[in-house]
Amino acid sequence: MTDQSSDLDQIVDQAERISVVGSPSTTAQLSLDILGSAVSRKLVGELALFRYLQDTSTHYALGQITEIRLRNIWHEDPTMRSLVRQRGRVDAVSERQDTHLGQMMISAVFSQETTDRYEPSILGTVPSTGTPVNLVTDPVLDELLRAYKEQMFYLGQVYGSHPKLPLWFKHFDRGPDGAGEAYHLGIFGKTGSGKSVLAKMILLAYARYPKMSLLVIDPQGEFAKDIRANEPSGEFQLPMKDLIESKGKRTLVLSVRNLVLDRWDLLRQILAESRFFRELQVMTRDKVDTACDQFTEAMRKSSDIKLATLHERRVFDSAWELLRQDRLRNKIYAREGAAAERFEDAVNDADPDAIYQDIWLPVARLFREDRQSGRRKVEEALKWLLNTDEPVRPVLVIDVSKEQAHNLLWNDTIQSLVIKRLLEGVTVIAESMYKESESLNALVIIDEAHRLAPRDLSRDDDATRDVRSVLIDAARTTRKYGLGWLFISQTLSSLHHEILQQLRIFFFGFGLGLGQEFQSLRQLVGSSGTALDLYQLFRDPHSALDISSRQYSFMTIGPVSPLSFSGSPLFLNAFNSVEAFLDANGLGEHR
Repeated sequence: MTDQSSDLDQIVDQAERISVVGSPSTTAQLSLDILGSAVSRKLVGELALFRYLQDTSTHYALGQITEIRLRNIWHEDPTMRSLVRQRGRVDAVSERQDTHLGQMMISAVFSQETTDRYEPSILGTVPSTGTPVNLVTDPVLDELLRAYKEQMFYLGQVYGSHPKLPLWFKHFDRGPDGAGEAYHLGIFGKTGSGKSVLAKMILLAYARYPKMSLLVIDPQGEFAKDIRANEPSGEFQLPMKDLIESKGKRTLVLSVRNLVLDRWDLLRQILAESRFFRELQVMTRDKVDTACDQFTEAMRKSSDIKLATLHERRVFDSAWELLRQDRLRNKIYAREGAAAERFEDAVNDADPDAIYQDIWLPVARLFREDRQSGRRKVEEALKWLLNTDEPVRPVLVIDVSKEQAHNLLWNDTIQSLVIKRLLEGVTVIAESMYKESESLNALVIIDEAHRLAPRDLSRDDDATRDVRSVLIDAARTTRKYGLGWLFISQTLSSLHHEILQQLRIFFFGFGLGLGQEFQSLRQLVGSSGTALDLYQLFRDPHSALDISSRQYSFMTIGPVSPLSFSGSPLFLNAFNSVEAFLDANGLGEHR
């Protein structure tokens, strides 16, 4: 045994002893007999450790205490219960004969033999009763994970305890600190459970890697506010722009005002959402779609009309002239003479100036190019983000919130169309790089995922259906391309099950403990009954008496920590102060 093991033994011996291994115990879950000196302590959620001998070498098993039960067999006797009912307590047995029993769920086992590091192992046997169990401290974790110190990242502390919970977020390429493939992640919880703050901290974890690209699709504009002009919002005011750029990465926020759409098909679909043809007495949805198809195709074939110049009055006049032609009108109303005449009369009677100002321009501005104002085509922005030749690759936030759509035609359907264009663009680039044996090494963060990929859809919601199809296909196929996805959602039950099945790492915040949400959670977590019992103890952060005492608790599953390689859930309280987060991750100098 090496001196390193002796050092760890000394640190463990200095940690508080709270219990011993009891009976019955299994390799999946151990029973603990709580010591009298620890019965008054808060033990649920604590991270504990015990040493045991396996295959002639010392092993260290760690896990969280998920349950404490009180047992007094004398109080269970009917006669004694009658005395207790009359007297309130029986001095000879009440309290003195109490036994406190704990349940410990093993999440990680380490062994150390001849190497200079501790290697993952398994709990292949059950230690004998009476084996001491000690509380885990920061020095214990630091020593166990000393060889991986540079990979560790901290989002918070062990649930209900003081040690920081070590996590690792590896990039998606090969090499040092790389996972070799992409992971898909999910963060779930009610509004106010801390999802967005946790996602921002995870974004900063991945921003440590120079060759990793990060794209945020932001339907609410929350991420954009934190990075744009470095003006953080909310209670947890992380200086995102400074922290990202301190790693050498560039940041760019593109809103719908400076994102240039670049596809004729998008024009066709957005025109169908506008009042353009309804003003010309084309009223049914089928006819509007037909009219948009024929009109867009006619414009595309015209040498005078380009997408980038649709906003110019001369281009509008050329497009308007197409509407006066019999050939286009006959394609829209092939065998409907009266309807065709009504359409012709509407075009002749309409006020082109009013239609240009009120209807055409809000659509055309979405396609307008203007290099001086920083507007970028979708294709150009994605190539800038995903350029693997760059030594340090950037962070791009696409703000598709309604607040940024001033003077533009914008609604939920158009938002979905733009998001679909972004998703398809990223996927196409990833696939082409994979064919050239390159890994994209990129993460796409999608907020409000339950709106973009819902489990159930109304019949006429074609735009959302298209976005959902792209996301489902991406979750199934892009992992091998080095393209990962982080989905942020308020619910589990309303997010499409195909996406849930592809996620590798989960974070569950407060608010999923009842009804259909809890059933979905149970299906994902499996049969870990005590883990779900512990999850249900999570408090609503907003029930705290003041902001400083709020607890943002999460249960995490997946290969996100060196303490959870057995696949069992881990529990943490996310940092509720910026200073604690920055100091824990060595970012304090960038405050």
